[in-house]
Amino acid sequence: MFSRNKSDATPSSPDSTDPVDAAAEIEQAGAPAGKGRPTPKRSVSEAANKRPLVPNDRKAASKAAREKAREQRNLEYKAMQTGDERHLPPRDKGPLKRYVRDYVDARWNLGEFFLPVAFVFIVLNFFVMNNVTLAGLVLMLLYAVVLVTIADAFLLWRGLRKRLRAKFGDVPKGTMMYAVMRAFQIRRSRLPKPSSKKHGVWPE
Repeated sequence: MFSRNKSDATPSSPDSTDPVDAAAEIEQAGAPAGKGRPTPKRSVSEAANKRPLVPNDRKAASKAAREKAREQRNLEYKAMQTGDERHLPPRDKGPLKRYVRDYVDARWNLGEFFLPVAFVFIVLNFFVMNNVTLAGLVLMLLYAVVLVTIADAFLLWRGLRKRLRAKFGDVPKGTMMYAVMRAFQIRRSRLPKPSSKKHGVWPE
């Protein structure tokens, strides 16, 4: 009594279709299923995302880098000739470095005469090298010039350091060497070039 004949079962509607069969029919018809494309393998995805660390044309890249470096050097050299603060090398930039240069250039430094005087002593030594007494005297005089020049450089730095501390507070490391090396250069050959043509123009 409670049994039901197979004929009594509700027939499925003609529109209902098995999802698996539907997907198969769609694929056979050429329509994309899911995301519309097959999921690529991991190795393929990683290879697509990789980019070369160096350009393909290394020769052209190297040439472009050399040209850029050359332009930068030209700008820095012109800036050292004209005093253009924008293009000066990093070691010469800033108000503190400019103050150091102006102070050294305003002062008469024995260091700027050291190279010519040392050259004279070397030439003189060739003429008196056969005379032991004169050769020893020339050598002693050269040592005396060196000591006096070093003492003058010490006095330069002592006065400059007081001014830098009063004006800028902290004095960066390497400032002393920067000032002394400039003081030992001939004034006309200093780079960046002095802002004043004569000695005695002190920075404010």
